[in-house]
Amino acid sequence: MFADSPSGRPIPPGRPADVLARVTAVLTDGGMLGDVPEHGIGADAALALVTTVLTEGGVDLTSPFAAAHLQPPPLAVAVTADSLASAGNASLDTYDSGPAALAVERWVVAALARLAGFGADADGVFTPGGTLSNLTALLLARDAAAARLGLDVRSDGVAALPDPVVLCSELAHFSVARACAALGIGEHAVRTVSVDSRRRMRPDALAATLRAGGTPVAVVATAGTTDFGSVDPLPELAEIAREHRVWLHVDAAYGFGAVFSAKLAALVDGLALADSVTADLHKIGWQPAAASVLLVRSAALFGPLERSVAYLNPEDDRAEGYDGTLGRSLQTTRRPDAVKVAATLLALGRAGLGALVDRCHELAGHAAALIAADPSFELVGGATLTTVVFRYRPADESLADEVNARLRRALLRAGAALIGRTEVDKVTCLKLTLLNPNAREADLAALLALVREAGSAAERLLEGAA
Repeated sequence: MFADSPSGRPIPPGRPADVLARVTAVLTDGGMLGDVPEHGIGADAALALVTTVLTEGGVDLTSPFAAAHLQPPPLAVAVTADSLASAGNASLDTYDSGPAALAVERWVVAALARLAGFGADADGVFTPGGTLSNLTALLLARDAAAARLGLDVRSDGVAALPDPVVLCSELAHFSVARACAALGIGEHAVRTVSVDSRRRMRPDALAATLRAGGTPVAVVATAGTTDFGSVDPLPELAEIAREHRVWLHVDAAYGFGAVFSAKLAALVDGLALADSVTADLHKIGWQPAAASVLLVRSAALFGPLERSVAYLNPEDDRAEGYDGTLGRSLQTTRRPDAVKVAATLLALGRAGLGALVDRCHELAGHAAALIAADPSFELVGGATLTTVVFRYRPADESLADEVNARLRRALLRAGAALIGRTEVDKVTCLKLTLLNPNAREADLAALLALVREAGSAAERLLEGAA
């Protein structure tokens, strides 16, 4: 189902500058860097060279010690289907640029919308990633907020929209602020809402923030925070958003994959109450990047993106059914990323994907238990989905931030392990993001042993320097 790790190492050893220089040297020797070669080296030699570069100098996500990011090893069936999609070179903007690919995307979007609990009016579109899915959702929300006031910001500009605000939890993804900047309402429009002890947005705090004034553009709930996998209380937030007549967007880039699992699906109850939902299947879904989807409860919500262009989709052609997805996306040319998702859904089904989700959740729970039982570590956040946040505990607590930062870099430099890093309450922490269903409990114990050894070494170095 997944490829085997070719080297066992998750990343090549060495300092970043040295690793990048080695890759550059390989390409230069092949005459591929700098000036474009006059005659080239031939397809076989070029592919062999690129294969060498990627295997010897790249990341190996099939290694059980690759646990840094929401970046899974891709399923073999998805990789193969993705190659077929590339070979066909279809685009989704118009019917005549790829009819089969268009039908595949519509089928996948409808299937995912049903898994989310949306009704027959739902629609959606694939995007290059959760950041662009969130941007598109907030664009639709911005225009809907303006329309409620009788304004047309698309034509007249956002200056006409008085004091716009977007509300999200203090743990929301940074792409919310980035989207506000791109949409012209500014990052200062973002008002963060405090979270509870389970790191979920507090409904009472959201209601109070909405009463504080401004023109609410959207409430952005998070289903699967990047660090903790925590899921905001969607039904309660949806009720508040409905009372205030404000768009509810759920950023489920991480957590949407829970819908595949019979055990974990209840975590994301309430998705169907949203106006829009972001889902990234290149996270929990084991797809090659990119495979993000923006789902909306009604196709009519895509209205602000409608476009009829004479050389692509003139109105009379559209009336006869010769239409694509130009009116659903900020992109024009758009590759058929849904093909690999379709192949995966057909090959594994919901139960097959659910088994992978459950296995990674079990691994995260086991890692949390190992960390909690080890006096060398402090468990900071344990396994809601597939992430575990923790710290190495040096004897001198004043060295903790520096030791944790150094040990992670030491593991990277040795090529021994890929673990994540974050900050919780202004304290440097480590993170395991466990998305390799082939990893074993023994691999987790070995990985934590590497972390412990690297922490001890960093501790000794700092104590010696002091």
